[in-house]
Parts: sequence; structure tokens; C-alpha cells
Amino acid sequence: MRIGILQTGHVPDEIKATDGEYADMFARLFEGREFTYDVYNVVDMEFPDGAAAAEGWLITGSKHGAYEDHPWIPPLEELIRAIRDAGAPLVGICFGHQIIAQALGGTVEKFAGGWSVGRRSYQVGDRTLYLNAWHQDQVVALPEGTTVLGHNDFCANAVLAFGPRILTVQPHPEFGASVVQGLIEHRSATVPDPLVDAAREGLSRPTDNPPVADWLADVLEGADATVLPGNFTRKVSA
Repeated sequence: MRIGILQTGHVPDEIKATDGEYADMFARLFEGREFTYDVYNVVDMEFPDGAAAAEGWLITGSKHGAYEDHPWIPPLEELIRAIRDAGAPLVGICFGHQIIAQALGGTVEKFAGGWSVGRRSYQVGDRTLYLNAWHQDQVVALPEGTTVLGHNDFCANAVLAFGPRILTVQPHPEFGASVVQGLIEHRSATVPDPLVDAAREGLSRPTDNPPVADWLADVLEGADATVLPGNFTRKVSA
């Protein structure tokens, strides 16, 4: 299956040296699936010909805000709507989660509650999942018809489905401890020290990247995004 990866940012050089670009992280995350990848650096105005250029789509994280004035934001939103209208599967991570919500009529803001960094817990169905986060922006208003599948006390809209073909998550299932370590060392100047200290303490603790990777990959392969995997037990009401 051909997956189009829409890179909306570049990994800091210090992290790229050890973990690669976002596309490399997702290729490792989905290892074992019969996926091939075309990478489009939309942050550099490199776009596919249209929604039919791939069988499934993934939008990465970014240092940018979905609400910022960049020339690549409007055409990316147009592409998101075209993918939705074509019925192709689409998943979004962090910035990808946010820009999809914004493109479909939601609102993204720099969250007044501040930052979420490091290993965090999320309630998804009857299961508590632990994933790494690194964000200040959040989806604060949802498009009509959105299904909320996961949340925590800090982020009410952490996992969303926009109909049966689009699944998005605010945290980073592609981030292992080495990526978070790199962010702590090189990209935490504006993050309060207690949050950085807590993120550092969580580096050695396990995450639930594998089951979330399976979920995302299943949606890319055609599973209904609004239905939780069987081991997550049930669907959370919208």
C-alpha cells in the first residue's frame, strides 16, 4: 500500500542525526506492514498532484502552529478536504491532528494551560495509554460530527475521528525516549523547568507506541476510524 507522508516540519538536526526525519520514524513505527512511502515536504511547498497520488495519507508533527500565516497552510487544508472528499484514509499526529481539525472547521489555539511534554497518560475507551507528548497548541473546538476517542485532564480532544476514514492523535506514538531526550536537551528553553524535569524522569518508562501504531496502520488499511480496536473495549461518546 502506498502511503503519502506530508511532512509539515523538519526534525531538529541534533535529533535527525540519531532518529532521522519524521518519515523515518513512521517507517519504523509501521515496520512489518506492507507500506511503501512517498514523502512530500509540504512545509517547503512540495505537494502531491492531488488526493489520488497515494492510497493513504499521514500528516506529521511540526514546530509551526496551524493558525500561523505560512504559504503552505492553505493548500494543505485544501488537500486535507480533498482527501476527505475522496474517502481516502488519513491519519494525523500532533500538528497533523491540529491542522486536520482546523481544515474541517475546528479551532486550534495556543493553549492557556501551557505545555504538555514527555510521557503522559490518555484514556481511550476503557484503556489507559501512555504516549510521549510535546505541544502547547490544542484543538479547542471541534468540527461538526467529530468523535472524541481519547482524552486526559489536560487535553480534552487528544484522539479524534472525523468520520470512518480519518483518525488523529495529539501525542506522538512515533517518539521514543531518544527523541524526547533530544527535545529536552535542545528544544526545551520555553518549557517550564518542572515539566522538563518530569519528562526527563519519564524517559525510562514504557509507552504504548506499538498498539497505537497498529491502530493507525489498521485505519490506513481501511478499518473504521470511529471504532476502537477490540483491546480498547468500547467507543467513547462524542
